[in-house]
Amino acid sequence: MTEHHHYSHLWPGVPFALGAAVLFGASAPLSKVLLGAVDPWLLAGILYLGAGGGLALVHWGRPLLGLANAEAPLQRRDMPWLAAVIAFGGMLGPLFLMLGLSRTSAASGSLLLNLEGLATMAIAWIVFRENVDRRLLLGAAAILAGAVLLSWNGQGLELDTGGLFIAAACLCWGIDNNLTRKLSSADPVQIAMLKGLVAGSTNFALALALGAQLPDVAVVAGGAVVGFLGIGVSLVMFMLGLRHLGTARTGAYFSLAPFIGAVLALLLFREGLTVQLIAAGLLMGLGLWLHLSERHDHWHNHEALGHDHAHSHDDHHQHAHDGPVTEPHSHWHRHEPMGHEHPHYPDLHHRHGH
Repeated sequence: MTEHHHYSHLWPGVPFALGAAVLFGASAPLSKVLLGAVDPWLLAGILYLGAGGGLALVHWGRPLLGLANAEAPLQRRDMPWLAAVIAFGGMLGPLFLMLGLSRTSAASGSLLLNLEGLATMAIAWIVFRENVDRRLLLGAAAILAGAVLLSWNGQGLELDTGGLFIAAACLCWGIDNNLTRKLSSADPVQIAMLKGLVAGSTNFALALALGAQLPDVAVVAGGAVVGFLGIGVSLVMFMLGLRHLGTARTGAYFSLAPFIGAVLALLLFREGLTVQLIAAGLLMGLGLWLHLSERHDHWHNHEALGHDHAHSHDDHHQHAHDGPVTEPHSHWHRHEPMGHEHPHYPDLHHRHGH
């Protein structure tokens, strides 16, 4: 087996998932910087409006830049899933996170965000029956051990309210990530844009109604930029990861986000580098390595499958169309049954029970 073939199953899903983690991880301590000058609920609104607004420019700017939209647009059947994703991921999650971050230190807050990856994996395995092997479970256990070690303050298991709010945010996002999987064949920019605009404007309006004061323009602009990169671009990369890796694995790679947050918090707030932080980091690093080195080959029969997807017509895709055709385009598409062996992830075309 060639070296390239050995790692080809990691590409491009893993870089997308890790890119999402880096951008999101950096957004937690940067939000903490802004929290001194702005109401937590209002900041959640600004972050998501920044994500939605920035992605709207990307979405509507594509034709102006001459970039064809290679993605399948949202369909009516996607709407109930989209509504649930916006409620859990765009409204409840960020609100709980902001309430949590304002009541706990940035480094421990960032590291508690590991619980999102674990909630995501647990729901994917238990509710949606994604396949799991011992290596993945060990990796998840190592990440969980790291998270528990960090949230433990030496006085028995006593989580402060900040920690509990962050745990609630993580559960909301775990539900959100699994429901987003239902949408992973549709255009991720369009989905993340709608999520940002709806969730952002709702949180923004509610915060103002409850008496939050608008901060100065620099703080709003800073929040919008953090939101665009840390939430908007991160979410698009996360959804592209879901498409290639399935929810449990994308959630596992995304668990790197708290490291990034904790390291950045050390630099920004001069929070002390504790033995706890180092030990937790080693455990999480071990978990990440177990996930990166996982390989799951098996013989696999695809049943005939119909779905809507975007594609361009290369030499392998020649077929008749009704009316004029633009490239790339999307249409209903049927895969005939076939059997083959490959490194197996529960990506878009491979969903089955073990």
